[in-house]
Amino acid sequence: MTKVVKFGGSSLASAEQFKKVKEIITAEASRRFVIPSAPGKRFPSDTKVTDMLYACYDLAAKGKDFKEEFNAIKERYYGIINELGLDLSLEQEFEVIRACFIGKAGRDYAASRGEYLNGIVLAKYLGFNFVDSADVIFFNDQGQFDSKKTGRSLSARLETMENAVIPGFYGSMPNDTIKTFSRGGSDITGSIVAAAVNADLYENWTDVSGFLTCDPRIVSNPKPITTITYKELRELSYMGATVLHEDAIFPVRKAGIPINIKNTNKPEDVGTMIVESTSQKPAYTITGIAGKKGFTVINIEKDMMNAEIGFGRKVLEVFEKNGICFEHMPSGIDTMSVVVHQQEFADKEQEILAGLHRNCHPDTIDIETDLALIAVVGRAMKSNRGTAGRIFSALAHAHVNVKMIDQGSSELNIIIGVSEDDFEIANKAIYDIFVETKL
Repeated sequence: MTKVVKFGGSSLASAEQFKKVKEIITAEASRRFVIPSAPGKRFPSDTKVTDMLYACYDLAAKGKDFKEEFNAIKERYYGIINELGLDLSLEQEFEVIRACFIGKAGRDYAASRGEYLNGIVLAKYLGFNFVDSADVIFFNDQGQFDSKKTGRSLSARLETMENAVIPGFYGSMPNDTIKTFSRGGSDITGSIVAAAVNADLYENWTDVSGFLTCDPRIVSNPKPITTITYKELRELSYMGATVLHEDAIFPVRKAGIPINIKNTNKPEDVGTMIVESTSQKPAYTITGIAGKKGFTVINIEKDMMNAEIGFGRKVLEVFEKNGICFEHMPSGIDTMSVVVHQQEFADKEQEILAGLHRNCHPDTIDIETDLALIAVVGRAMKSNRGTAGRIFSALAHAHVNVKMIDQGSSELNIIIGVSEDDFEIANKAIYDIFVETKL
C-alpha cells in the first residue's frame, strides 16, 4: 500500500510539531511520499512564514533594507533545526534567496521558499529523499498547470524512490521561473503527487479532525462528517468550507483515489474520508451546511421573456463583457435573477445596467444587495421525501424570510438566499431540524 501524506502549516510550525509528524509518518511504512507546507503560526499572534517572506520580498523589491525581516525568517528555521538536533546548514540556500530577492525574482518565488526550505528540513529529519517541486511540477507559458508533463515527470522521478519529500505550493514555468498555486496550494501538490504515484490513499493532515456538518463559529460543537463524496465536498468547499483547497479534488478524483482528512494533534481521530461514491448511509439526511455573505441579486423582468429566443444569452453576455461571473440564475416565466458577488458588481454596476437595457430591453430591473447564500448538501436528500419542506418549515419557524431558492435536478443541494442579518439564524435552524432532531 502506498500513501501520500500532506502536512499543513500548523502541523509543521515548530520542532514540537515536527516530532508529531515524524511519529505519524514512521507509524506506517505505507506513508512514503510527504508534501510539507511552510511553517504556520505557533500561537495566535504569530506570523506565518509565507507572510514573512512576502513582506521581506516587498521591502527588497523596493530597494529598502530587509536585513531584520530576513534574519527573522532564518531564525524560524534554525530554531526548528537546533531543537531537533539536526546537523544541517541552510546558509547556501539563504544566500541564493537573498540574491534573488535583490534581483526581484518575483513574489511567487519569494512565497515558495517557505515550502522549499521546510521540505529540506523535513527530508533531513526523516532521512527521506528531497525532490524540488520546481523540477517535477510544471506550468505552461500561460501560467496554467501542465498535468500531462507533470504526471510523466513525477512518475519517472518517484518510481525509483522508496520515500521522498516534495514541497507543496509551487512548480516552474518553461523559462524556469517559479510559479505558485493559489494560497493553500500545498493541498493541490499532494493530490498531484498521489495521482502520479497511483497512491491507494491521500492523507491530508491539518489542525482539525476533518469536515463538520456546520461552521463551528455559528453552531457550537457541530457533528463531524465521517464520509463525504467528491461532489458533496465540491459544493461545500465552494460555499466556504475551507478545510481542503477545492482544486485539490480534481487530480485524485480522476484517478479514483480517496482523501482522508486527519488531525496531526489527534491522529487517533477517524477524520473525514472523501470518496467518489459510497454505499454507506449518512448519519443524517443532509451531509453538511455551508454559506457565504456578500452577494447581490439583479432581478430582470420582461413580459414574454420565455418566448424570446436567446434572452438568457443576451443577459449573460453583458456580465461576460464586464468580466463578472454569475453564481446562480433562478428564473420564472417573465423574470430572471442573476446572483453575483457584491464587491465585484459594485465596481461595474452602471456599465452592467446600461448593457442590460441595450441588449435585453427589460421592463424593469431591480437590485437587491446584502444577500447571503446557504448551501444545504447531501447525497441522501433525493431519497428522503419532504427535505425541502422541512428546510423551509425550519426557516419559517425561526422567522427567516427566504429571498431566493435554487435547486439542481441532481437533488444533491439546495441553495437558499437570505438577508445577511438572518445568516446565522438560518444556519442554526437548518442544523437543528436535520442534525439535532435527526429528521
